[in-house]
Amino acid sequence: MHITHNEDSNLKQLLSFSITKIKSSCGEFDIYGEKDIDLMGKELVFERTRYAYNDALEYFDDNFLSQITSLGLSIALKEGEPDAAV
Repeated sequence: MHITHNEDSNLKQLLSFSITKIKSSCGEFDIYGEKDIDLMGKELVFERTRYAYNDALEYFDDNFLSQITSLGLSIALKEGEPDAAV
């Protein structure tokens, strides 16, 4: 059970770890953004955090492989667009 007085700090730490992991696996996105890529990244962060919170992190990559791949490809294609740097 995860019942502690530091639950907020635990969740913040898990979210921080998840943001770092998803960005390192897929590429950069804005966790506060509203573009499709940002929303896809945010969803994966929340899902990974849920798995971490429930001590099931070893299943995350297999269960979300298609979404991880899709986000990574979307980010790579966007980076390759001529106006992406603007």
